[in-house]
Amino acid sequence: MKKIVVLSGAGISAESGIKTFRDDDGLWQNHRFEDLATPAAWERNPQLVLDFYNQRRKQLYEVEPNDGHRALAQLEPYFEVQIITQNVDDLHERAGSTQVLHLHGELKKVRSSINPDLITPLEGWELKIGDTAADGTQLRPHIVWFGENVPNIEQAAIIVSKADVFIVVGTSLQVYPAAGLLDWVPSTAAIYLVDPTANPSNRYKNLSFMREKAAKGLPLLVNQLIQSHLNTI
Repeated sequence: MKKIVVLSGAGISAESGIKTFRDDDGLWQNHRFEDLATPAAWERNPQLVLDFYNQRRKQLYEVEPNDGHRALAQLEPYFEVQIITQNVDDLHERAGSTQVLHLHGELKKVRSSINPDLITPLEGWELKIGDTAADGTQLRPHIVWFGENVPNIEQAAIIVSKADVFIVVGTSLQVYPAAGLLDWVPSTAAIYLVDPTANPSNRYKNLSFMREKAAKGLPLLVNQLIQSHLNTI
């Protein structure tokens, strides 16, 4: 069974109504990231950080997966599919994808302030000062903040190195280290980039560029891949 690896970014979530960080009307419009998404911000003003992520989490409960998310889930009966996402929402899982690796954490999970491996699901959308982990420390969002290591990046690189097909969707390829995963794609793999604005390097072989948003482009690409697979049976 061929292996399809998908790298997804903020663009696919934005089509479900989730604001991105880099758009003109995005989440950073009224805040500096230093005030909200760094370890120093957490030390300086944990209530502000909690309020910010509580609002993001509350919004997540109000949105649904879109046709792009659902299309990727439809690949699973025909291929081995692994999704690597820069997004912290659970829209891939809610659409039916079963193998999802989150690079930047998960909004619906929280963890110890001192032990990054002490992770637990959060019931509901609100995390409060005084909510503690099993080790007694204040729970913090299970998010990889600016300045922190991306613990799943090595695992992601291994996954990408085994891809027969690599799909990039909803990302401008400006966020590292995730953007560097393209360098791990085997030279024999087909690469598909689904994004209306991304500008990929021409040094990548076997690259097809679909200038469509995820909700429109992914169903077209998925149908193409499935039909090609069925034609070879």
